[in-house]
Amino acid sequence: MTDPLKKDSAAVPSDDGGDSSTPGDSSPEPERSGIPPETIKAIPVRHYGRWVGTAVVLALLALLVNAFAGAQIQWSVVGEQITNGTFAWGAWETLKITVLAMVIGVVLGTILAVMRLSPNPVLSSVAWAYIWFFRGTPVIVQILLWFNLSLVFQTLDLGFIYKNEMNEVMTPFVAALLALGLNEAAYMAEITRAGIQSVDQGQTEAAHALGMKGTQTMRRIVLPQAMRVIIPPTGNEFINMLKTSSLAFAIGYGELFLRGREFGSRTLAIMEGYIVVSLWYLALTTVFSIGQYYLERYYARGSNRALPPTPLQRIKAQLTRFRVPSKVGKVSV
Repeated sequence: MTDPLKKDSAAVPSDDGGDSSTPGDSSPEPERSGIPPETIKAIPVRHYGRWVGTAVVLALLALLVNAFAGAQIQWSVVGEQITNGTFAWGAWETLKITVLAMVIGVVLGTILAVMRLSPNPVLSSVAWAYIWFFRGTPVIVQILLWFNLSLVFQTLDLGFIYKNEMNEVMTPFVAALLALGLNEAAYMAEITRAGIQSVDQGQTEAAHALGMKGTQTMRRIVLPQAMRVIIPPTGNEFINMLKTSSLAFAIGYGELFLRGREFGSRTLAIMEGYIVVSLWYLALTTVFSIGQYYLERYYARGSNRALPPTPLQRIKAQLTRFRVPSKVGKVSV
C-alpha cells in the first residue's frame, strides 16, 4: 500500500504551474574541484552628474575670471594701495573698535544673561527690556543717536567724578564704540543664556550639594561647560562685528571703509579703492576664522572622544596617501 505522504512529497507544484522535483530526483551537483573561485572585480559606479556639475562650475569660474581680467580696473593701483599706510591705518582702527566693542558685548551680555535667568522679576524684566530695545533698532540708528546725544544733553555731569561738554565727550570713536558694544551685548546675552541652559541641571544641583554658592557654581561649573556652546556663535558675532563696524563711517570715524571711500573720491579710482577694502576685510576675517576654529577645538575636548583633525593634519594625511608602499619580501616556508 502506497504511503500518501510519500506520494505527495514526490512532486511539489512550483509557482509557474509545473512540478518541482524532489531532492532525490534532482540532478547531481557538479563535482567540487580544488580551483579557487574567481576574484570579484568591483567596478565603481560612474557619476556622470558630478562630472557635468564640475564642468559647469569651472566654466562659470573661467568666465568670471575672464570678465574681471578684461574689465576697466587698474590692478596695478590695487597692488600699490594694498600696502598703503592709509588702508593699513584704517584696518587698525577697524580692528581696534571691533575688539573693544566685543569686550563690552561679551562682559555685559554675560551679566544680562544671568539677570535674564534670575528668579528676581525686576532683574529679569530689565534684562528682557534691554535685549528687546537693542535688538529691535538698527545699528546705524543707534550710532547716530549716540553721536547726536549733545542735542539732548549739553553736558555730561557725573558729580565730582567727571564733568565736561557732551560734544567733547561724544567723539566719533566713543559714539561708535558705545553703539556697537551695547548692541552686541543684547545678542551675546541670548547666546550666553542658551549656553547656560545647555548645561544639565544636575551639575548645578551637585555643586550646591557640595556647598558652593550660586556665583561659585556659575563661575566654576556652569560657564566652563557652557563655553562649548557659546564659542561658535561668539566667533561668528566677532566676524560680523568686524564688518558691521563699517557703519561708523556715517559719523566720520576713520575706519577701513571710510578710508577706501575717501581714496575713491580723491583719486576717482572708486572700484580700485573698494577692492582694496574688500581684500583687507577678507584677510582679517580669514585670520580670525582660523583662530575661531582652534578655539572651538580646544573647548570640544571634554565632549568629543577624538578631536577633529586640524587643516595641517588633513593636508599631511592627503600627502601621505600618495606615498609608495614599501616592498616586503616573500617569506618561504
